[in-house]
Amino acid sequence: MANDARVAVIGIDCGTPQILFDDLKAEVPNIAALMERSMHGPLASITPPITVPAWACSMSGMTPGQLGVYGFRNRKDNSYDGLSIATADAIHETMVWDRLGAEGKKSLLIGVPPSFPPVPIEGWRVGCFLTPPSAKSYATPSEIEGEIEDELGGPGQYIFDIPNFRQAGMDRVLKDVFDMTERRFKVARRLVKNKPWDFFMMCEIASDRLHHVFWEYYDPRHPKYKAGSEFEGIFEKYYRMLDKELGELLAVLPEDAITIIMSDHGARPMMGGLCFNDWLIKEGYLTLTTTPTEPTPIAKTEKDWSKTVAWGDGGYYGRCFLNVKGREPQGIIEPNDYESVRDELAARLEAAPGPDGDPLGTKVFKPQDVYPDVRGVAPDLIVYFGDLDWRSVGSVGNPSLYTYENDTGPDGANHDRTGIFIMKGMPGQPTGHTEGMRLIDVGPTVLDIYGAEPLEGAQGRSMLS
Repeated sequence: MANDARVAVIGIDCGTPQILFDDLKAEVPNIAALMERSMHGPLASITPPITVPAWACSMSGMTPGQLGVYGFRNRKDNSYDGLSIATADAIHETMVWDRLGAEGKKSLLIGVPPSFPPVPIEGWRVGCFLTPPSAKSYATPSEIEGEIEDELGGPGQYIFDIPNFRQAGMDRVLKDVFDMTERRFKVARRLVKNKPWDFFMMCEIASDRLHHVFWEYYDPRHPKYKAGSEFEGIFEKYYRMLDKELGELLAVLPEDAITIIMSDHGARPMMGGLCFNDWLIKEGYLTLTTTPTEPTPIAKTEKDWSKTVAWGDGGYYGRCFLNVKGREPQGIIEPNDYESVRDELAARLEAAPGPDGDPLGTKVFKPQDVYPDVRGVAPDLIVYFGDLDWRSVGSVGNPSLYTYENDTGPDGANHDRTGIFIMKGMPGQPTGHTEGMRLIDVGPTVLDIYGAEPLEGAQGRSMLS
């Protein structure tokens, strides 16, 4: 391939085929025009389809198991200390920009998760949504922070994320969603024009926040959807603005740049939540020393580990952990019984009924069955309640096993298995609707464009092969 190529990747977090390829295609003329002369189609996400580690998987060609990161929060060891947030320090594998940097090529990265704390690269890097507003440093080299502040009119104007977006209030979220996108693209346009980059990548998280907070006002399939609400048309308005910003960025990219627009996962309406730990208590797998009288985070409860076989955690998917003798401090499952207990629990979860008495349609995965390697401390079972129609609610003491209120604040969307991929500008590349593309194929494709060898251990393959 071309060693002197330049590739620009524009990431739309939670970008969904239903929205961008179908429902709102008329609202995104720049994206639609790009599709007409590109290869494009659905992009299969990872298991589970979670922002962290999905972007890192895309740019390494590796799976969550290989990275040892299974979501935004992970167990750091086999203790009972709960989960810790995955930051940039959790990623130890080589990324696309590391390989390119070793060859003397410079990368410009803006908001690519996980990128806080800012780990230096050969080039320039601006932190992602994990960056706290109080961060003393959010970019590397630090001089780039001055350029960002100059472009936006002073310090504190760049928006990394919407703090507590589920509880922030609709009006605040809407304002921040629009401001965040406009400011990120404004900074991107400045930096792509004045930095001598070989590889450029940015990710916009505002689309994800829009989907989670406002999906029920957009999608008639959502159980809380009501036509004619005050927020009707918000998706159309946002995507028109996003497309305009994207078009202005495309206009300042080099004419010979190979352009990719992609997402890490999609979105779907959240039908409700299953209270995972309450279910485990009901089925005899989890025992607490005291029963809470109101919904309580599982981490704030006292467990009777001598009688606890398993416990779970909340999120867009369920993480189930087994209490294994010799592995957990007070484990009770004999190692020889581990697989039989895991099989039994998986079967009972998949057979568990929904509120109407029929099976919920839950899918359960063993990490060893979906990853070529399992590093770090993986969940013993990965659980898609209702096959991702339902959220995993981690709190205990709920009035019912089923809830239509999220325990971490209002949230109308769950993550879906499929994102989007659009690529144009590579001489001889395929064009038109393309099937079979995977998130883990993106990094190997980018390296192939530069004529670089695939990363060691990468499970993805170049889409150009």
